Amino acid sequence: MTRRNIPGFKTTMGATLAWLALLVLIPLSRLVTTSSGLSGSDFWKTVWSPQAVAAYELTFGAAFVAALANGAIGLLIAWVLVRYSFPGKNLVNSLIDIPFALPTAVAGLTYGSLYAPHGWIGRFLSPLGIEAVHSRLAVCIVLTFVSLPFVVRTLQPVLEDLGTESEEAAQSLGASRWQTFRHVLFPSILPALLTGIALAFARAVGEYGSVVFVSGNIPMKTQIAPVVIMGHLEAFEFDRASAVALVLLVASFAMNGGINVLARWSRRHER
Repeated sequence: MTRRNIPGFKTTMGATLAWLALLVLIPLSRLVTTSSGLSGSDFWKTVWSPQAVAAYELTFGAAFVAALANGAIGLLIAWVLVRYSFPGKNLVNSLIDIPFALPTAVAGLTYGSLYAPHGWIGRFLSPLGIEAVHSRLAVCIVLTFVSLPFVVRTLQPVLEDLGTESEEAAQSLGASRWQTFRHVLFPSILPALLTGIALAFARAVGEYGSVVFVSGNIPMKTQIAPVVIMGHLEAFEFDRASAVALVLLVASFAMNGGINVLARWSRRHER
């Protein structure tokens, strides 16, 4: 029998499992038991109604767009914060965490006032026919805002650990900047980038507070799935609300699991 070098495994593992059970497993199991009160046909009608399907498409579609946008924007921001020194760097670095601390309702009100037809930014978009409030574009914008920090904070420590030696060696051998990024830097940061995108996607799927202020909540057009859940709760239809929430849970788990598998594959491929 192999003896562990670090003592306390049983105690810490027991505390970890107990904490996860209280915070994650028990609440999720309650979600399943509540939705099981519906018959099979009622469950299917609830989760696959035209209104619910349209809400799923917008929720997951906008979250995916926001996650991809943050993948590109977050990589650029993390690169600038790690590789360069400039006046106000600490201020810029602290601004990245604003979506963590700012109440999402405040973010929704702020973006709604900015992108309204007579807002500071909306007044320039409105003549071009771009509707940045009460539209799907508005949903994508606020979801991009609330999920931005995940990609940046995931990539920063990886870029710091990489250093610049490999890049300098590639350039000394005649590689261009694009070749250095594609063949040297990108394979090393890909697992962290995919992880950050997965976290941003999961955060965007569950967003509610900011979206309700800018989407207009128009059924079949700009209504997200959490609003459908709230509608069932306000009607005291807890089993139907749990059924829709269960669909979001399963879909989010499957998508994030797929991204994590892809990240592990990229790590093995890199080795």
